[in-house]
Formats: sequence, structure tokens, C-alpha cells
Amino acid sequence: MSHQLLTDLSIFILSLLVGFEVISKVPATLHTPLMSAANSIHGIVLAGAMLTAAQAHSNLGYVLAFFAMMFAGMNVAGGYKVTDRMLKMFKRRPTKPVVENVQAEVKP
Repeated sequence: MSHQLLTDLSIFILSLLVGFEVISKVPATLHTPLMSAANSIHGIVLAGAMLTAAQAHSNLGYVLAFFAMMFAGMNVAGGYKVTDRMLKMFKRRPTKPVVENVQAEVKP
């Protein structure tokens, strides 16, 4: 294992641990706004995965870049879906028109 790969794996594992620790401290009421704000971060991850794919020189690099792009794309699409559902919760429901109770006059 090369020194560069070991360094990259260490950074990756540390970022997983820090991310898990940060997310686990967020209250449940803030998870949806947090996910909608994270869309920009996932977009940056997607762009980074594309740059990684462009610089890959081995089959392993291509496979890892493909999975990175796939997971980042799913995160972006899922984040926008959650944001859309969250925003639909704040739309007013259409009110039904008030119908007056008009009784027809009955002539004897």
C-alpha cells in the first residue's frame, strides 16, 4: 500500500467519523432543513467525482469514480426530493368556496 493511498484512506475514514458524529447530534426537527442545505455539498462531491474520473488511469480508479458519481447523484436527487416535499408542507391548501344554504320556496 502506497503512502498516498494510506493518507487518502485515513482522511476518508476520519471524515466518515466526523460526519457521523456531527449528524447524530442534530435534533430530528432539523434533519429536513439540513438535508436541503446539503444539496450544494453533494453537488460539489459530484463535481469532484467527475474530476477524479477524468484523472483516473486504472480500472480501479474508474470503478471508484463511477460509484462516487452514482452515490453523489443519488444524494443530489434525494436531497431535492426531500426539499420539494418539505416545501409542499408549507403551501396553503385551497379553500372550498362557501355555499350558502338557500332553500327553494315552495308555492302551495
